[in-house]
Amino acid sequence: MSRSQNAFGWQKIARLGLVQACIGGVVVLATSTLNRVIVVELSLAAVIPGLMVAGHYLLQILRPRMGFGTDQTGRCTPWIRGGLLVLALGGVIASMGTGLMVEQFWLGLLVCAGGFVGIGIGVSACGTSVLALLAKSVEGPRRAAAATLVWLMMIAGFAITAGLSGRFLDPFTMDRLLIVSLWVAGLAIVLTLLATWRLEPARWAPAARASAPSPLSFRQAMATVLTEPAVRRFTVFVFVSMLAFSAQDLILEPYAGLVFGYSPGQSTQLSGLQHAGVLVGMLLVPASQRLPRFGRAPGLLRFWTIAGCLLSGLALLALTVGGRLPSVWPLGLNVFLLGAANGAFSIAAIASMMALANRGVAAHEGTRMGVWGAAQALAFACGGLIGTALADTAGHLVDDLATAYGLVFFLEACAFVVAAALGARLDAPIGLPHPSPQTHQETCRA
Repeated sequence: MSRSQNAFGWQKIARLGLVQACIGGVVVLATSTLNRVIVVELSLAAVIPGLMVAGHYLLQILRPRMGFGTDQTGRCTPWIRGGLLVLALGGVIASMGTGLMVEQFWLGLLVCAGGFVGIGIGVSACGTSVLALLAKSVEGPRRAAAATLVWLMMIAGFAITAGLSGRFLDPFTMDRLLIVSLWVAGLAIVLTLLATWRLEPARWAPAARASAPSPLSFRQAMATVLTEPAVRRFTVFVFVSMLAFSAQDLILEPYAGLVFGYSPGQSTQLSGLQHAGVLVGMLLVPASQRLPRFGRAPGLLRFWTIAGCLLSGLALLALTVGGRLPSVWPLGLNVFLLGAANGAFSIAAIASMMALANRGVAAHEGTRMGVWGAAQALAFACGGLIGTALADTAGHLVDDLATAYGLVFFLEACAFVVAAALGARLDAPIGLPHPSPQTHQETCRA
């Protein structure tokens, strides 16, 4: 059966979006709620949850291996289910460890760290397999809209879990924390099993294996993928753009408070404005596909990738100017536009990723997705650390806080310009076209 006959419709794309929502629900409870409990309720150093969150990103260097597993088996849904199960168990174990810290600090810390290991492994397996299945099963015209839908559902998973768990956690106790974690994990597992039921026909596995080249080891598959010039270029682009994207996450609210005099409530609202901008930017890309002529342009995704990076850089440069004029600068509008530019380039990049994963030597879509997912995770692990370290260093070297933070935003803007230059080269073909089953059989006979 041909790839086009196996292409996913909107119902199946939405089911994969539901899986992404489940991933987001478990992750937000661990990275946000547990972070707050450890720092506020337990009065422990912020570096403890910070290291655990960074560790779960670093563990995602396993993504290429997980993607390779989907390539070898020819099926993604077993990896999605298994990864979500490990992720959910990791979230529960992390909550148990947090509660144990009250009476047995070192044991609780060890258990909590083990939970975050499970979270990192689970996200690697489940998230990479979802992306690989999207890349294999969504046709070109739908990719931008499909990426938007799936990512919006993941954001919905963040929001719904944070809202409902926050309601049931009050009045707070460690027992309530564990109960809420169990509910979130259980619902995520059930919803994922339902969403992936008969999602991927079993007959795809032998078809995938029939069209694949001779079996390779993981090392050989990685070597094959990394010899493809566009894979290397896209990997560098993902790392640089996501480094610039994540470096401002932990310094924007302190900047608003220290330079513009925002209260904690006002800075939280500012963060909400940024996320609203991201949502608008995400919707802008698929909406532009409906415009006459412009929507049918072959370089549309590349346009939004480059434009989003350049506009992100301009918005960051505007923040450096705004710090000199805090009494009159429209910080909220500035941050909203930064979010919109971020959302536009990220959705365009994800859609491009789905397209590029299908180009090159056959049956390596999962491995390619894994390589790019690992680059993104490493960028997020480094981004927050680098951003805060640069802000602290600049603050020691320069007395004026506006200048210190402005220097960091300027460097991030430069990184986005570099990312835009890299994005301009992303349309080059990757390796060789997919061989058809007939071509592969003729090659084997030869």
